[in-house]
Amino acid sequence: MTRRSIILIGGEGYIGTVVRNFFLKKKFKVNSIDNVIYKQSLKIDKSNKNFKFIKYDFANKKIFNFLDKLDHENLIVLGSIVGDPITKKYPDITKKINLEATERLLKYALKKGFRKIIFVSTCSNYGIFDKNSLAKENSRLNPKSLYAKTKVKIEKKLLKIVKKGNSEITILRFATAFGLSDRMRFDLTINQFVREIYLNKKIEVYDPYTWRPYCHVKDFANIIFQIVSKENVKRSRCEIFNAGSSKNNFNKMMLINKIKKYIKNFKIVLQNDSADQRDYKVNFSKIKKIYGFKKITSIDEGIKEILKELKKGKFKKLSNYKDRLGNYRIY
Repeated sequence: MTRRSIILIGGEGYIGTVVRNFFLKKKFKVNSIDNVIYKQSLKIDKSNKNFKFIKYDFANKKIFNFLDKLDHENLIVLGSIVGDPITKKYPDITKKINLEATERLLKYALKKGFRKIIFVSTCSNYGIFDKNSLAKENSRLNPKSLYAKTKVKIEKKLLKIVKKGNSEITILRFATAFGLSDRMRFDLTINQFVREIYLNKKIEVYDPYTWRPYCHVKDFANIIFQIVSKENVKRSRCEIFNAGSSKNNFNKMMLINKIKKYIKNFKIVLQNDSADQRDYKVNFSKIKKIYGFKKITSIDEGIKEILKELKKGKFKKLSNYKDRLGNYRIY
């Protein structure tokens, strides 16, 4: 077994594809497990000897038969039903995957003695937070959606069962993602705003002065890589980190104003009282201090890269980006 290997649960999703490509470039052995629930077309280089894709549902208890045969040095758990609208629409599927299957997987990993286990959670756990302060890892959690509530429950489970093994466990509360991916999503604020404004010259903005932190998908990949690869880091065996950068705390109107620099003359329709009331700013100093994570992709860079692809004629049909469980949009 080698420390330069990972098992990636949810490796063919929006963030997962970026993570697996990042690790492959670093010459890691990557085992990607994904049931391709959204029936997305896969961009996989089968000639890469360091890459193995296993199409399988990790909610199936027989998954452990596969995992037993794989190099089990490092486990990264990205797989889940992601987002507020879809988890509300499919609560039973969400609980089966995000709670039951995830808990079984993490208990298995602790029992097997994985070297490092990374569970991807969300900053949505903070829900609505005091605008005059930044949410820290020890701040009160206030999850509003089923999605966030399942993440909070798994975090609490992990903190209880961590003593049952010797693995280093990291819980990453991801900021809202943006940027290009092999499995593109346009239900994410920045991605959706840029696409809709470019194609329609009009945008409806719900609750325009609500705050959220944002992080580029390639920065998520780099954060995960730093945690897997760095040794002798001064931290406890089980740590929670907000994953992102304090520089990328923005409200929606601030994002619109950034997009105005690159797309001129579009109509803005302001709306209030959306179903999604999340409103929080987050402090990311802990991960910067412990792992030295400094370079961060700016919102402007993310806008420009998506715009570049749109100008090439890509991403025109939203029907190409709908999920198997039902098409939806988030504002």
